[in-house]
Amino acid sequence: MNKLPDAERGLDALVQAVLASPRYRSISPDLVRALGARELAKRRNMQEAIKATKARLHQIGGAYIASGQYARWLDDLTRAYQTDGLPALQGVCRQVMSYHASTRERLPILEQFYTTILADVSPARVVLDLACGLHPLALPWMPLAADVEYYAYDIYQDMADFLNGFLALAQVRGRAEVCNVLSACPTRHADLALLLKAIPCLEQIDGGAGLRLLETINADHLVVSFPAQSLGGRQKGMVRTYEAHFRQLVAGKPWTIKRFEFATELVFLIGK
Repeated sequence: MNKLPDAERGLDALVQAVLASPRYRSISPDLVRALGARELAKRRNMQEAIKATKARLHQIGGAYIASGQYARWLDDLTRAYQTDGLPALQGVCRQVMSYHASTRERLPILEQFYTTILADVSPARVVLDLACGLHPLALPWMPLAADVEYYAYDIYQDMADFLNGFLALAQVRGRAEVCNVLSACPTRHADLALLLKAIPCLEQIDGGAGLRLLETINADHLVVSFPAQSLGGRQKGMVRTYEAHFRQLVAGKPWTIKRFEFATELVFLIGK
């Protein structure tokens, strides 16, 4: 059996091995290290620990996005915006969002999603988008302040670079950053924070992640959502299960809660 080397050297070797894979080379090293440390403690050898770490990364990120064609997507967005302005940009945004499972599920309800949820909320000037995926491309549909600052966080560096290009193109202030919200949740104050369909994924790694994030996020309003169906399109009582779990997380909190249910998504607006 290939025995594990000294703990720290072993962890360094695991991180290097995972990041050497084309599928994971842009992922947050901090997240790889955190997951790798857990797997090294549980597995019989380095090979098993590397395989298990990659499986975890796929579970929380890789399963949701097809191969990122970021340079081509940004070229398409730029050409659309320079040629025909916002309407054409929205068309390409829809196309690109279809490459990520989470935003693809939201496309049929995109027109009413934000206007419904944020109908009674003043246009936000500072927005946090946590575990964002390609969601910032929905900015053209969001009823936000004209001078909004938008801060997006995800675990992929190449995705963050692409989103920064999009924010610059759309002339939106703010930035996208690589961030492992499990260990370093942003504490910047915001008018609005978005945590869309992220809690179930994060709690597969850390069972206390949902409650910790809800308590830590420093926003006047927080939009939290859960999938109403699996990636394969099956419902399996997910709305009932996730609503019960959410109610348990917020039990006893002095927050206002509004509930919205769409065909593909269960949403809660928390007023802090």
